[in-house]
Amino acid sequence: MSAESKNKKPFVYLVGAGPGRADLITVRGANAIAAADCIIADKLANPALLKFARPDAEIVPVPKRIGPGSFTQDAVNRILLEKAAPGRIVVRLKGGDPCIFGRAGEELAVLKEHGIEFEIVPGITAAVAAGAYAGIILTDRDYASQIAFITGHEAEEKEQSAINWKALADFAGTLVFYMGMSNLAEIADRLIQNGLTPDTPAAVIQSATFPGQRIAMAPLSDIDNRCKAEKIGPPAIVVIGRAADADNALNWFMRKPLFGKTILVTRDVPGNAAFAAKIIRRGGSPVEFATIKIRPLTDSAEFIKTLAQFSKYHWIIFTSVNGVTTFFDALYALGKDARAFASAKVAAIGSRTAAHLADFGIKADFVPTVFTGRQLAAQLIARENLQDKRILLLRSRLASSDLPDVLREAAAEVADVPIYTADPANADPAPLFEQITTGRINWLTFASPSSARIFFEQISPETVNASKALVASVGPVTTDCLEGLGVRVDLTAAEHTIDGLLDAIEGAC
Repeated sequence: MSAESKNKKPFVYLVGAGPGRADLITVRGANAIAAADCIIADKLANPALLKFARPDAEIVPVPKRIGPGSFTQDAVNRILLEKAAPGRIVVRLKGGDPCIFGRAGEELAVLKEHGIEFEIVPGITAAVAAGAYAGIILTDRDYASQIAFITGHEAEEKEQSAINWKALADFAGTLVFYMGMSNLAEIADRLIQNGLTPDTPAAVIQSATFPGQRIAMAPLSDIDNRCKAEKIGPPAIVVIGRAADADNALNWFMRKPLFGKTILVTRDVPGNAAFAAKIIRRGGSPVEFATIKIRPLTDSAEFIKTLAQFSKYHWIIFTSVNGVTTFFDALYALGKDARAFASAKVAAIGSRTAAHLADFGIKADFVPTVFTGRQLAAQLIARENLQDKRILLLRSRLASSDLPDVLREAAAEVADVPIYTADPANADPAPLFEQITTGRINWLTFASPSSARIFFEQISPETVNASKALVASVGPVTTDCLEGLGVRVDLTAAEHTIDGLLDAIEGAC
């Protein structure tokens, strides 16, 4: 234990992780995670929330489900005290809201007993989120002015139920059961036996807020059979009452254009994360498989010499977001900034590259209407006379020769300087192979020739061609690469961007 830790008081945040989807956490919850020395996380807390954590934060998973590797509440309490004792900030990350069926009282009692300060950070509880994401309005002044949250799985040590089934059957509002799937038939029977009509509407929402969300709706007397027939299982929320008789037109989430589609993304890790976020916003389910990792080449003598002669170029051309990022990382590391561009015009291969340049204070002077290297060169030539103009290309070592070849045909002086390359990421292909061959992937997407080449060094074109998965390419250069590898390409985006690729997939669904 460091001297600094000895002098600090321990502090614990009980943070509600929300209903599942990572971007539904509160700002306060995200800030607490970012401040934590240690995060003790339930299984129902989305692992994606750990992106807010510091790189040096200790992560302690404490799944409390039944089976091997699960933790008792007493064990969790001991871990909580152990991790807080050295004077650290600890986040106890709990699914949903910590005070709604989250056993927060037991953990707070232990903290209080040991004089450890704490804060409760509320989260969106599963009932509220499930209703919202299924288009089920849990309260309405016409039919439900009250709502009850009930556990569908009481503590096993109880000798008799603490639930007043008669009161619930007489309840003039919406009943919402948590953790009720294993006892769904018994819940329905008890309510009916105590006077609730068998035809009372009921709905079960599985995996609420996730792309795999599913809903079963039926009269109360038949809801268990319906769930079994449709293979609806936990985690799920059960809604009983007139609210459950919802208008399907209000089910906005499951009506999103890519809902139910599983889409493979094959870029580098940061690129996959950005692509996956776009898929989720459109209702799809992304599978991330990193094919490449970007390696800067800006420590080369060629690049350093080029940067020293920056002022001699008439045009500087960027052909990717990665190129922009790599260049400015190197520029700043050398103590320089955007003033280096003072005497040159700047071209970007597409709208995303231009937008990323703008992030660094550089407005692109030229962006072609078709986002390929050949079109960039052709349209720039049509725009002005490039004879004897000095043009600098800052791009990948693996880029095709189309762009410099066409520029040189126009008598331009072209310096083609590689500032990064793409190395294999060496991700394990076995789980993905199984998903492809069993039909669980709907679309495979490729955003560059380099990612395509490395992907098909690990999974054969024959495997993909024989599967039900469809192949989508960001543009003609990538499509040519895929077809050269023997891959069947089902779709090439008309607009050669990630958004354009997703638009094309939507149109094909």
